[in-house]
Amino acid sequence: MRALRIVIPIAAIILLTIYGGIGYLIASGVTGAEREHLEDSLAAHGVTFEDVAFMSRTGDVNLSGWYVVARNTSPTIIFVHGIGSQRTGDEMTALAVEFHEHGFGFLMFDLRAHGLSGGDKTTGGYHERFDVLGAFDFLKTRGVESGEIGVLGLSMGAGTSAMTAAGEPAITALVLDSPYAVASELIAQETARKTPFPEWFVPLFIPMAKVWADLLYDIDVDAMSPEKMVSELDYPIMVIYGTGDTRIPADHGQRVFDAAPDGSVLWAVEDSDHLDAYVEQPDEYAERVISYFVGRLSVD
Repeated sequence: MRALRIVIPIAAIILLTIYGGIGYLIASGVTGAEREHLEDSLAAHGVTFEDVAFMSRTGDVNLSGWYVVARNTSPTIIFVHGIGSQRTGDEMTALAVEFHEHGFGFLMFDLRAHGLSGGDKTTGGYHERFDVLGAFDFLKTRGVESGEIGVLGLSMGAGTSAMTAAGEPAITALVLDSPYAVASELIAQETARKTPFPEWFVPLFIPMAKVWADLLYDIDVDAMSPEKMVSELDYPIMVIYGTGDTRIPADHGQRVFDAAPDGSVLWAVEDSDHLDAYVEQPDEYAERVISYFVGRLSVD
């Protein structure tokens, strides 16, 4: 009995240490930076642009991007890329060129810890929303009116954009391509992608990982719910997802749409994989998205 009184507390301490340590490794691994080189250039498409730098609204990260001025009073779109990507990823440059041909202006930029922007931690959209707000503020300094600014987010950038819009009532046009509904539901998958831990192993340690994320990086994982955020908006949005998405389950996109305000637009692309809607159907994609923005924003 005496031995048990010694062994049990020691064993408990060891197990708690292991549990806490693995939770820490998950939290730090998932938030690690993923920098990719820019894949394309607007110059290669003959588009005149300006290299710009601006701060996240919280003033803690310097962000790098390209700005193209709209013709007359056409809308200006903020492009928000996904995790592990950058401003030109997922064919965004080609899409931006199509917007330009329709007179739109746009701001393509790298989120924190991506591309050429500062920062060394990604947060799944929790702090990146302030990067998007920094982009919004930058456009305002260039004389672009709130009613002329739309946001197009892809993957994690879609979740980020939903959280951004919920916190900034001046944003009144939002397109979400392949959004997640609730970030915590994807922790195991993202951990397996960015750490040595297999997906089946992770769920037991998620509660501890959430604690570390909050303590170390000021991330409230449970608050990252685009599904909830879009329900708080007072204008119709557009949601796009592929029914064959192998990265973010298609039901996430459907749930986001179901929670969105009345009048919102859904394009569920049959059998399309993650972010492949534009790749597979570029003309229809551009037509649908441009039509939504024209209907929502001030145009000449």
